Amino acid sequence: MTREEMKSRTKAYANRIVKLCSALPNDWVAQTLGKQLLRSGTSVGANYRAVCRAKSTADFINKLRIVEEECDESLFWMELLVENNLVKPARLNELMKEADEILAITVASAKTARVSIRT
Repeated sequence: MTREEMKSRTKAYANRIVKLCSALPNDWVAQTLGKQLLRSGTSVGANYRAVCRAKSTADFINKLRIVEEECDESLFWMELLVENNLVKPARLNELMKEADEILAITVASAKTARVSIRT
């Protein structure tokens, strides 16, 4: 996957997060969890753009770690939404699958970059 494809994919993920958060129930628990999800979920794409502007391999790895953390955090908030019966699991299955895939790509990219530093 090219950088441009990944930028597009993480932006599409962010847009899906925005739509989900705007459709959450209007109670304080759902809105509080939704705000956390909105921050972390949209941060995935924003921080991946920063990855693309990394100044060195070490900077690239550090920025990828931020993407990894934000993506994992967004999964956490989605899990809480489901576990607290605020969103039906079926509604989040595909979005959580996408988050898992983005997370796996990010982790693999960081591992590859770390290996390149050592050699």
